[in-house]
Amino acid sequence: MDTIQQQIHQQFGNKLRLRVSGICFNEDSILLVKHVGIGENKFLWAPPGGGLSFEETIEESLKREFLEETGLLIQPKELLFVNEYFEHPLHAVELFFLVERVSGELIKGTDPEMDLDNQIIREVRFVPFSEINNSGNEFHSLFKTYQCKSDFVKKGGFHQNIVRRS
Repeated sequence: MDTIQQQIHQQFGNKLRLRVSGICFNEDSILLVKHVGIGENKFLWAPPGGGLSFEETIEESLKREFLEETGLLIQPKELLFVNEYFEHPLHAVELFFLVERVSGELIKGTDPEMDLDNQIIREVRFVPFSEINNSGNEFHSLFKTYQCKSDFVKKGGFHQNIVRRS
């Protein structure tokens, strides 16, 4: 296990984490952040988001996470769905909200919970759904259910991504 994965496991592993994430569209693309050290391929594209802190509202957390990871100021709109992610030692309940971009320049931000030498954010960009749908496991499991912009509005509910490996 490399240093980044060790720090991810120390920081986020073996505890339940409540995460808030935002779904931000630009025409037929969705804003995603490429994280290393996570997932089957040791990298994962996922919507911007992160852990909810004690005494921080969901809206405050979502706005903070977007600013940290993408440089964008956003306005949360509505709760779209809930996802449970479990891939030992990581376990999270993720709340996904539709968000609207208010201002700011898109940048590759940072994860303040990780050391400066072990940042896990590698890229931030609007990814076309055609690219996501023609790929493998490098995208968040939500894209197995939500394959286009209209799916996010029509569907909803609760999803699970449970990976059990020995």
